[in-house]
Amino acid sequence: MRKFESNEMKKCVVFVVMACVSVSFLTLLGCTDKKATSAQDVEGVEEDTAVVDSLELLAANAKMPKGADELFDDFIFNFASNRGLQLQRIAFPLLVEKNGKQLSMNRNQWKTEHFFMSQDYYTIIFNNRKEMELMKDTTVSNAVIEKIYLEKGWVQQYFFDRSTGSWMMRKMKEVPMDKSIHASFLKFYQHFSTDEAFQVESMNNSVEFTAPDPDDDFNTMTGEIFPEQWPSFKPGLIPSGFIYNIEYGKISGGSNTKIFVTRGIANGYETEMTFKMIGGKWKLVKFTT
Repeated sequence: MRKFESNEMKKCVVFVVMACVSVSFLTLLGCTDKKATSAQDVEGVEEDTAVVDSLELLAANAKMPKGADELFDDFIFNFASNRGLQLQRIAFPLLVEKNGKQLSMNRNQWKTEHFFMSQDYYTIIFNNRKEMELMKDTTVSNAVIEKIYLEKGWVQQYFFDRSTGSWMMRKMKEVPMDKSIHASFLKFYQHFSTDEAFQVESMNNSVEFTAPDPDDDFNTMTGEIFPEQWPSFKPGLIPSGFIYNIEYGKISGGSNTKIFVTRGIANGYETEMTFKMIGGKWKLVKFTT
């Protein structure tokens, strides 16, 4: 490895903002209590004024590309961009768990959810390299998309499974962030993502760094940097405030390692930051741009 000097040039990444519109969880949920709660009694509910027949016609015309059900990634990009497909692939009445209550959502109350298609990137948190391989594993039959509101301290979860051979959304759930399997890391990352001084403080004594070689577009260069060099070499994008996560299959509960991946949707951008719990504190030990 070779040490990088702080005055070495880095490549800039240009992001293209996609034109989709995301819908928040609180406005998305038009729910009815299974027992006696009406839609109007549930906080944040808005009735969908679309005619049910029109929605069903739209769903009937939706087409899933052949083979898109093999991998969850292929499925979810189609699902997020097609309202008709969503109406086909949600098990209505949809179970919704919120504030300790079990609610249900009818077909005509559903509001299109574009997930991360409204931005030019998404994030994933892995516990280890083995979990990363699940993204391309065609035997995976369940997945969870998480919307993580770092500042508000809560997580919205969307549960999918492929028990019938086709991916279906079966449940939605809202949980406090401190109940997440990544709770300790998320609390740390909330601070890390917004405070450059804390970022420097959270670096290991030396950090392995891999980046494109500015002199050769087909190769990368690897070396190590030290905390004081972080401002010159840190990734161009460190998402904050609101992030996504995708869980593929059954993942381990707790881990002393977190691999935080930021991946561009249409521009080939990808960064990877590896953190480890050292001496009771999360430390950045490696990153790739």
